[in-house]
Amino acid sequence: MLTLYHAVQSRSSRILWLLEELGADYDIAYLDIPRMDGSGCPDPDNPHPDKKVPALVHDGELITESIAIVVYLTDMFPKARIAPAVGDEGRGPYLSWLAYYAGIMEPVLNLQFMELGDHEGLKRTFRGRAEMDQRILSALQTSDYITGDTFSAVDVIIASLGHLIREMLPAGDVVDAYLERCGARPALGQAKAKDAPKMA
Repeated sequence: MLTLYHAVQSRSSRILWLLEELGADYDIAYLDIPRMDGSGCPDPDNPHPDKKVPALVHDGELITESIAIVVYLTDMFPKARIAPAVGDEGRGPYLSWLAYYAGIMEPVLNLQFMELGDHEGLKRTFRGRAEMDQRILSALQTSDYITGDTFSAVDVIIASLGHLIREMLPAGDVVDAYLERCGARPALGQAKAKDAPKMA
């Protein structure tokens, strides 16, 4: 049994999308979380140790942090073929992009939001927004998707940023076309219907 602990229109929305891409059988436990605008509060029913989302429980075992959940689920559902299996060609770049998202993209975007992105020490550690944008553009200028010509779970993570706030990804037609391709996937529509069922 899989249960996703989910807050509407939050980081757990991309895990809903992933679960739909995988064709998984799962339950959703809807939660409240503190929001940037000051609304919301920690939910006592949330099993995440920091009361954040996403949190996934599989047969009683808790998995937290988006990238850990992505790797866990795609390894669990290899027949969906949206992640290279261990030993398959492309596994290295796929894992590298997932780590790049967590270790570089999230910090760079958060630092930019807090207007700390020009700090030289932070730029030496994480690079800056220009370098991040160029890396994404370099991938999409030669392929339809981030890791090549085949959609993968990396695209669930990265495209979800642009679908949430377009300015989080590089400007231009290349990325616009990428987001349109990803946005047309039936699994995303199915996930949106479950993201906020009362709003659908």
